[in-house]
Amino acid sequence: MAYAEKVYKVRNGRQTKQFTWRARYKKPDGTWGSEPGFETKKLAEAWGEEQESDIRAGRWIDPELKHKHFGVWAREWMKEKAPRGRTTTTRWERLERHILPRWEHTPLIGISWFDAENWANGLDCDDSTATQCLSVMSSILTGAVDAKHLLVNPLFGRRRSRTAAAKAEIQKKDHTELWAPPEIVLQVARRAGPRDGLHMLVTAFAGIRWGEGLALRKTSLTERRQAFDGGEFVCPTLSVVEEVAEYQPRDADGKKLPLVLGLEPVKTAESKREIDLPPFLAVLLAEHASAHVREFLFCTVGGKHWRRSNFGHQVMRRCADGRDARLKSKGYAPRATWEPLMPGLTMRALRHTHDTYQDQIGVKPALAFEQAGHKRPGIKAVYQHPTPDMRRDRLDGLQEIYERAMTNLGWETVWQS
Repeated sequence: MAYAEKVYKVRNGRQTKQFTWRARYKKPDGTWGSEPGFETKKLAEAWGEEQESDIRAGRWIDPELKHKHFGVWAREWMKEKAPRGRTTTTRWERLERHILPRWEHTPLIGISWFDAENWANGLDCDDSTATQCLSVMSSILTGAVDAKHLLVNPLFGRRRSRTAAAKAEIQKKDHTELWAPPEIVLQVARRAGPRDGLHMLVTAFAGIRWGEGLALRKTSLTERRQAFDGGEFVCPTLSVVEEVAEYQPRDADGKKLPLVLGLEPVKTAESKREIDLPPFLAVLLAEHASAHVREFLFCTVGGKHWRRSNFGHQVMRRCADGRDARLKSKGYAPRATWEPLMPGLTMRALRHTHDTYQDQIGVKPALAFEQAGHKRPGIKAVYQHPTPDMRRDRLDGLQEIYERAMTNLGWETVWQS
């Protein structure tokens, strides 16, 4: 049974007559726990009895664990979690850059939604990163609940609010440059050449993600066959089952290990899909595959996986942003000036471009979500499914976008001989 005992204060190495009370209670393992600092015997006894009551009810949380610093628990939690490599890297980036500088030495019990939300709203980063920081913290605190360090997660299920000024700032961001007209896509692709330029076309007209594109092989070129209109609907497809992940692994203590570029299964069930290819893209891919000698269709000249930053710097920037002329010199061939086509264009923007094209040509949601590898929300995801008619209309629409752009450019072929 819980009881209280006096704890005399000490001054200059000598015990004084002043004292406080310490609660003593029996822990689940039979040992005695204690909590000092109570002003009266009654308060100490009540607190101890409350602990024993919680122990009998199975809801007791060890006070020592409640006061564990967030940084200590976060590292323990990260050691036990083994998600996809890129997910781990992102979590560590959020922890080291934003979360730990503020919450490293805060006791778990000392974290509240009020303080966490105000902190997130004051972060000097983009809005989505601030929200993601709260999400990472919430996952870690849920782990603390599961490990009986906390009774509840104060961040669980809470929705971040923002000031009116902050909302206005988010809403006024210009998103008009997150997609590219087809003429621009073709011109940028031609500058990049048949290998890297085709990767761009596949992104813009098939909606492949960056890592998914790097993982494509000759065997990824497949075919869809469905019963249709008394016969069969047939179209070439891209089979997406894996992706190349780029991430910074860590050891058990969080120390950085060498960068990894490696194959992983796609992240979600929706990402594993067969993408229907419009005729022009199917022909270009077949030609590329027949002449390509490397394992992966879109790789560096040496056959290695591209790093996203290297591709952006070496390929996208010069093709989209333009380049200066260069005279012939020792070790360098002459080159002509390239005028800017669409400064800042990225492979991510080209994926946005694909879904924008789908919306432009009226692709039905059941098919648009499937082809983009997105999970469709709501009950319609259960009841509505793509049909061959929908697929044919999508392919016709994408082909028409391509052919109209080729006519506008006055081109007969994408690649120059």
